[in-house]
Amino acid sequence: MQSLTRLQLSSTRALLAPARRRCGYRPSPFHAFARFATTKPPGPTSGKLDLLAIDRKWQAQWQLEGQHATGRTDATDDRPKSYILSMFPYPSGTLHMGHLRVYTISDVLARFYRMRGHDVLHPMGWDAFGLPAENAAIERGIDPAEWTKDNISKMKEQLRSISTSFNWDRELATCAPEFYEHTQRIFLMLYKKDLAYQSEALVNYDPVDKTVLANEQVDANGFSWRSGAKVEQLNLKQWFFRITAFKEALLKDLDSLAGGWPERVLSMQRNWLGKSHGARVTFPVASAGTEVNVFTTRPDTLYGVEYLALSLRHPIVQASAEKDAELQKFLEQAASLPPDSKAGYKLTNVTASHPLHIIDQECPHIARELPIFVAPYVLGDYGEGAVMGVPGHDARDLAFFKENVNPEYIPIVIGPERSVRTDRAPEENVAPASDAKAFTQEGYLTSRCGKYHGLHSSEAGEQIVKDLQSVARGEAVEQWRLRDWLISRQRYWGAPIPIIHCDKCGPVPVPDDQLPVQLPKIGGEYLKGKRGNPLESSDEWVHTECPSCNGPAKRDTDTMDTFVDSSWYYLRFLDSTNKEKPFSPSSVRPVDVYIGGVEHAILHLLYARFIYKFLSQSELFPELARKGNLAAPFEPFKTLLSQGMVHGKTYSEPTTGRFLLPPEVDLSSPDKPVIKGTQIQPNVSFEKMSKSKHNGVDPTSCVLKYGADATRAHVLFSAPVSEVLEWDETKIVGIERWFGRLWKVVQNTQQSLISSGQAVNTVNPESLPDSLQGLSDSDANAVLSTHRTILSVTNCVENNPYGLNTVISDLTKLTNSLVSSTPTSPQISYFCTSSLLRLLAPVAPALASECWEILHRDSTGSHAENDGGRAHVPAVFDAGWPTPPLSSQQADALSARGGQVVAVQINGKMRFTVTIPRRLSPTTVAEPSGKAGVATDEQDWIMSRILETDEGRVWLRERNDWEKRRRVIVVQGGKLVNIVF
Repeated sequence: MQSLTRLQLSSTRALLAPARRRCGYRPSPFHAFARFATTKPPGPTSGKLDLLAIDRKWQAQWQLEGQHATGRTDATDDRPKSYILSMFPYPSGTLHMGHLRVYTISDVLARFYRMRGHDVLHPMGWDAFGLPAENAAIERGIDPAEWTKDNISKMKEQLRSISTSFNWDRELATCAPEFYEHTQRIFLMLYKKDLAYQSEALVNYDPVDKTVLANEQVDANGFSWRSGAKVEQLNLKQWFFRITAFKEALLKDLDSLAGGWPERVLSMQRNWLGKSHGARVTFPVASAGTEVNVFTTRPDTLYGVEYLALSLRHPIVQASAEKDAELQKFLEQAASLPPDSKAGYKLTNVTASHPLHIIDQECPHIARELPIFVAPYVLGDYGEGAVMGVPGHDARDLAFFKENVNPEYIPIVIGPERSVRTDRAPEENVAPASDAKAFTQEGYLTSRCGKYHGLHSSEAGEQIVKDLQSVARGEAVEQWRLRDWLISRQRYWGAPIPIIHCDKCGPVPVPDDQLPVQLPKIGGEYLKGKRGNPLESSDEWVHTECPSCNGPAKRDTDTMDTFVDSSWYYLRFLDSTNKEKPFSPSSVRPVDVYIGGVEHAILHLLYARFIYKFLSQSELFPELARKGNLAAPFEPFKTLLSQGMVHGKTYSEPTTGRFLLPPEVDLSSPDKPVIKGTQIQPNVSFEKMSKSKHNGVDPTSCVLKYGADATRAHVLFSAPVSEVLEWDETKIVGIERWFGRLWKVVQNTQQSLISSGQAVNTVNPESLPDSLQGLSDSDANAVLSTHRTILSVTNCVENNPYGLNTVISDLTKLTNSLVSSTPTSPQISYFCTSSLLRLLAPVAPALASECWEILHRDSTGSHAENDGGRAHVPAVFDAGWPTPPLSSQQADALSARGGQVVAVQINGKMRFTVTIPRRLSPTTVAEPSGKAGVATDEQDWIMSRILETDEGRVWLRERNDWEKRRRVIVVQGGKLVNIVF
């Protein structure tokens, strides 16, 4: 095809303008080829593909230029703004595969929106305080600040090695005084509103790390999440944030996040808040001269109560333990039992009366005294620390009752159907204990329920509560699982709490002009071998002057939990150089896309939501927000991407189950590994990466072996974002093969342009010929494939980023299409290849940049030049995101004309070829290895078209029985079909 004149190019753009406007087209800065001047950097040329050399070249260039990796936002910029944020890491010194996954995802999104013309903020910081850094420093006898600083430096270089494009000009570390000064300001804002307070409470205490832990930092068996020590329960004076003051907003506003947050995360948040409606029922305990209050959501089951169970810390239990040595022994043992334990201890000489007996004195079974047990399964910090045991209607109660009472029968007080007999004896509504199953649904009350017999659960529950309230034995109540946030820690490496304690004035806030309260310098040798809080021994730091009376006083020696830092850091990125305030009102905006692990689905997100809602009422937020006039609820993260974990391949001995070290396994035949020195095949599975399973993978070593781009693409392709990624390094070869084919496509396109005599700087990457009907079949196929790929990739990244793995499939399919059906027109070839490279750029930035540079070299190897003689081809990231070139009518017209040739095999032997119409919306599934399968709906469509042809009817219906086919295999994008009879 002859090169087009400038007039023809203009008419083509005019022809396609309506379709482009419908697709949200914006003119690309690429069109003029005159915005940026670049020089040819040293590195690979158009020879053999060397991914490692390409990485080195472009990473060095981006770091030198600074502009590419910064993407500085401008408040006066009228472009749409996108705030893309990944959860910042703890600076351990090394990246793990979870880091690689989350930062690859966020980088793809940030680059995509930049190419779409957005003003993107994509910052990075360090969650640098906390026990891990302090403990590591203690073990090494060094200052935690030095340890943290060194680790940050290492991890920053690692992040650069995977070609991330962070706004490093906004980098922050929570351990820096200029950051935690504002953490202290926010603490004082809460304190002045009575939302930060100090109170004595029963807390979890780690005897090894010598610090208090939040409930969430203790595992299900009562062990510390960090040290592994058995947690003790102590009464200590601690600092809390009154998060419960915001519980209604925290629950209600979850509805506004539907569609933007995963439903499972919303469900986890709702469950943690734990709002429930029920009743508080009072059981008199005459022998102890007291009573037991129980919260229940099922007052309709009260007639089925057979016992009460109390928590280990219930006051009645503690009082009884003083007189009962066996009970004290049980309490010591029960502290290490799991929460679902069926163990129990029956209190002696302590029983409870049924609260309904005063109302219904005709039912003999509620006139009995109820036994009281101590049970580990009862939570001391939820409800009243007491549970009414209803074995007929709660599976856990049934198991406990059978274990500790060994009953003959289980009473049934709720049934699925209304009883029609009114003379049925209460004793008939029982079930043998040996095969009893708890009926946990709502239903109708049985004849054991006295005057409530026959009522539905909902009606009976309301009436029973009203009757209990009339005799002061119960009331309707609302219950929450949420408790105030315990934020103080008895450790050194954290933000100091800005309170001074004076014997005369009490607790006094540190004045604003004395902030930050900095950590004193404590040498590593002092820390070595010590546990607990060294701040208590730092006399010069502790002893100070009271800001109120100028008398002698002491600083608070607790530091804040690191969750406080992460509850607001995303706001600091917006105004990271503000010295007077944490941020200014003019900078406030929520994060558009927040990416991080599902392990943070409860605490971090809940605390961040709380702080954001509190700050929205302060002078730090815009006036409109403080007045509550915003239409949408105040939430910090509009869209949440919770990526799944990365699991590594493990090898274990079949007989013992021992996990094998990598050197113990012979992988010379990857499909059939054997234990070295034997012919025994180990068990192979994918498990959460850990040192104990010897299945951890260093992402840096992978990048050094395969290159950043191949590693990034493999991470994206291996699993949908939300699912577990089973890391298998051997499969990266599929990505490498795909890159090799793409490399050849670029070189062939460049040679095609040179051979045709076209100057690259006169070719518009968005332009197509005026007459699309005149295209050859190969050109039409290429244009259609490119058009559909642009639509699919754009839709996925913008509207369904959980499916980023399909982006790799789409790009691989387009590459394969350009390889198998090379366009005959240099202009079409250039259009398709340049679109492919721009779609690839967010995924594989270095390779796309190198290929883009090669594509725009002339026959001498230099960049295309304008009339002034300066080389000025823009970088691929400045060329803009490709827009779909066809209107729907044009796409339909190209799809309908001509046809697709299909070769048909029967039982592996070629029998005939037919031409069928092209499908308008194919759904081919491509693999990076180059193999292509066809989705089921596409396969059915192809076969229906084949059966409509004369050849298809003869071979598949007359000579063979089509209905008795065993298998249909469609490959090569529908070009080859094999039917097995």
